[in-house]
Amino acid sequence: MTAELPPQIQNQIAQLQQLQQQIQGLAMQKSKIEAIQNESKMALEELAKLTEDAIVYRNVGELLIKTSKEESISKLKEREETLSLRLQSISRQEERLTSRFKQLQEQIQHALGPRAQ
Repeated sequence: MTAELPPQIQNQIAQLQQLQQQIQGLAMQKSKIEAIQNESKMALEELAKLTEDAIVYRNVGELLIKTSKEESISKLKEREETLSLRLQSISRQEERLTSRFKQLQEQIQHALGPRAQ
């Protein structure tokens, strides 16, 4: 079927497929970030249960480093903010790509006209 399509439509279909792959990639990134964010929230909840003088260890690469409860809370909150900003950025990117995807899809359907059915 693609052999009988004009080159312009073939190009648009290729762009559509690229956009679809990009959207899927963003969805995967978003899912990973949300999982990391949930882990951070759970860690914050557990830290809240500890006494102020509790000994806390933090993972730094392959090491466990002794740290204070306040410092751990501070680092986790900072990480959560960073992840939140990344999620917002990915969501905006996802919206733009989805919008472009729909627009391109409509252009292709319009160009194909009766052939699309």
